[in-house]
Amino acid sequence: MLTLEAFTEDDIDVLIDWVPSAEFNHLWGGSRFTFPLDAKQIVAHLQTEEVTALMLYHGNQRVGYIELFRESETTYRLCRVLIGEAAGRGMGYGKKMVELAIEHARKQFDANRVNLTVFEHNHHARRCYESLGFVIDKRTSVFHAANGEIWQALYMSKAI
Repeated sequence: MLTLEAFTEDDIDVLIDWVPSAEFNHLWGGSRFTFPLDAKQIVAHLQTEEVTALMLYHGNQRVGYIELFRESETTYRLCRVLIGEAAGRGMGYGKKMVELAIEHARKQFDANRVNLTVFEHNHHARRCYESLGFVIDKRTSVFHAANGEIWQALYMSKAI
């Protein structure tokens, strides 16, 4: 059974272990975090009032991380969506985690809209979001990634 629970300090080292490289860090966290990820950055980020950090559990095992960022009283942005271990990817955990986060936003915060940003070349994530009814609102012109490549970012949203 998959459940979404509040992220705690006990989860910090697990999250750090899930981010193995600068490129992965940028794909997951954008420009918010520098590599190597460390507890100081995470703790400072979680002190942001608008951030609600959640951990996905399969039974007692941590399998994913996601954030809800309050943009307004009724709109939340899904951020830093991550299925931790590579072996857990492609098993439907990401889709279920996003569904649970949307439900959390709706029930806990009375949200009626969620949005997100995904890099265009992240095809697996993009397909997951599209399968859940997210639509592309706009594209950014360019985004400079950690390794100097230019990445296109897509802004997607969904009424809930």
